[in-house]
Amino acid sequence: MRSYHIKNKGTTSLFSNRFLEALTRTHFAIPVTLYFILAILLVSYATLKPGLQLWRLIYYFPLGLLVFSLVEYSIHRWLFHFHASTERQKILKYKIHGVHHEFPKDKDRLVMPPVLSILIALLFYGFFSVIFEEEVLLFFPGFLSGYSTYLLIHYAVHRFRPPANFFRILWTHHALHHYKSEDSAFGVSMPVWDHLFKTMPPVQDGSRRHAKEQMEKLL
Repeated sequence: MRSYHIKNKGTTSLFSNRFLEALTRTHFAIPVTLYFILAILLVSYATLKPGLQLWRLIYYFPLGLLVFSLVEYSIHRWLFHFHASTERQKILKYKIHGVHHEFPKDKDRLVMPPVLSILIALLFYGFFSVIFEEEVLLFFPGFLSGYSTYLLIHYAVHRFRPPANFFRILWTHHALHHYKSEDSAFGVSMPVWDHLFKTMPPVQDGSRRHAKEQMEKLL
């Protein structure tokens, strides 16, 4: 993807039309709040369904979280980083994700615009409704909460310094993706998928620990 110099300051325009350009910019709190609220509303609605066994939320909710993390990894790897062979494809790739790599600290483009994410959420809801039927009301709140959690993590790793605790690994892992190898380290909220699918950055110096330390210096 990289055909630019990474700029940790500034921004750029994707469209000359002001309305379309405005749609590409979103305050992170809007979708984070929206999808947490939707998750709560779905659970509340599920309580009105007499035939629904609410105790199953105990495992459906975590399952939704887990499935979202896999969907997050898959979209990031195969959609956002698809192989662009034509000029039009390269322009499309830049607009949907490349701009984030060029301006990784642009706070207005750290989350997907709600107009687009709502449409995608509806498609996923329809798909999972076929699989889980009425129990989608127990599964999808976990899926939506996974998305909101991912948005919080993604915003934090780009806007704040890494904490001095276990969660520091999330900052380091995403830094590997941005500053070492764009074709690896795709997982943001759950880096374990990169280990399972063997998409961790290659170690050229014989020490992955050293590579992570180098990435931390760039944060």
